[in-house]
Amino acid sequence: MQLQSFLEVKPLFYDEIDYARMPKVYESIESHLKLPKIIHLVGTNGKGTTGRFLAQMLLSNGLHVGHYTSPHILKFNERIWLNGSDVDDNVLEQAHQELLVWLSPSQAEVLSYFEYTTLLAMNIFCKRCDYVVLEAGLGGEYDATNIFPKTLSIITPIGLDHQSFLGNSIEEIAQTKINSAATDIVLAQQYDSKVYPIALAKAQELKSQLYTVKDFFDKSKSLKIDDYCQQLDFSTYLKDNFKTALCALKVLGYDSDFKTLSPIVLQGRCQKILPNVTIDVGHNVMAASALVKSLGEKKVILVYNSYKDKDFKTILEVLKPVVEEIQVIEIDSPRAALKSDVYGAAQALELTISSFSSIQNDKEYLVFGSFSVVEAFLKGLSEK
Repeated sequence: MQLQSFLEVKPLFYDEIDYARMPKVYESIESHLKLPKIIHLVGTNGKGTTGRFLAQMLLSNGLHVGHYTSPHILKFNERIWLNGSDVDDNVLEQAHQELLVWLSPSQAEVLSYFEYTTLLAMNIFCKRCDYVVLEAGLGGEYDATNIFPKTLSIITPIGLDHQSFLGNSIEEIAQTKINSAATDIVLAQQYDSKVYPIALAKAQELKSQLYTVKDFFDKSKSLKIDDYCQQLDFSTYLKDNFKTALCALKVLGYDSDFKTLSPIVLQGRCQKILPNVTIDVGHNVMAASALVKSLGEKKVILVYNSYKDKDFKTILEVLKPVVEEIQVIEIDSPRAALKSDVYGAAQALELTISSFSSIQNDKEYLVFGSFSVVEAFLKGLSEK
């Protein structure tokens, strides 16, 4: 069975996850995989951009680099980046057919969509990479990506999200994410004060080093990084993620020449796709707060929708200072919130809300709320 048909029958979301399944399957095929050095990213926000910045920095050092990120927006290939480009269809299909030979039919069937694609990506990377930047999907210690030995762990900003799986407090969520660390740890530029003691305790348990980005660079170097990011017109959170990636690069023993580095922001991350349109796949309160900080005094039309398990009432409350009005875009997802609930949340905040139809050139737009929102907007844009 070809990859696309194979994946189409696998559900993307589960109410319960069998955490023992992935380690058992990996153990059965481990001998086929000669692993490169792995940098593991866990956190609530910023994994994608931090990982892509780091992958580009490693590539600029003459290394062969893979970056595994999820989910994708328009095409599955976005999940597997290899030496500067999304992997091509032929490489994907070849790796898929090889993986099906290694797995028993029952193993191939029982693996989740994310578990299977993680093994698929690693099969591709093992033959081609010196380093793999591996982004966790959900959580940390029980995530499918945590079965591989790692050279370095990066902890990006941690906030409240996916509470039904990870816990109802910052401390609980941070603990399960940081428990994935097995060696040196880099703690992001921005972190909740509750996170540091947990990271420190884990580093002490492992007898490893804990590097905090804000203490890693002296004032002069930090200002140079800020100036460089300003030249690239990075938002505040992109600048923070760039600093985290640069810290990790230096911990790994490499450096970056700003004169030759040309970092490209991962698609859908505070990305200006038209002079008056910014798209962002963020979907939680932390992401909303970061965007408000980046927008400053600017007012936008918010093209929005949400999943029903997200705290969209608080998200809209956070965004209210920068929102002129809300326009709801239809999304194709079983997880989509009820339209009446989204409208009710907006009206309770006295925000004008209506259905999205098209953009106007004299208005500023922010497309935000989930990967599905950005996907729907981009598909609509391409059809016009």
